[in-house]
Amino acid sequence: MSPNDDALHAFVCPISGDVMRDPVSCADGHTYERSEIERWLATGACTSPSTGARLPHLHVVPNHAL
Repeated sequence: MSPNDDALHAFVCPISGDVMRDPVSCADGHTYERSEIERWLATGACTSPSTGARLPHLHVVPNHAL
C-alpha cells in the first residue's frame, strides 16, 4: 500500500465504504459520513462503529479538514 492509498482511505466512510460528502467527527475520534453515523446513532447505538467502545457523548461536529 502506498502513502497515496492511505490518504485516499481517509475520505472513505468506515460504515458505508463510500467517499464522504459531509464528513463529521464523532466522540471516538473517527470521521464518518453524517447520514451514516446519524443512522447508526438513531438505532439506539451508543458505541463506536469503528472500535465498539462506548461513546462518551453522541454529538458530531463537521470535519472541515476533509
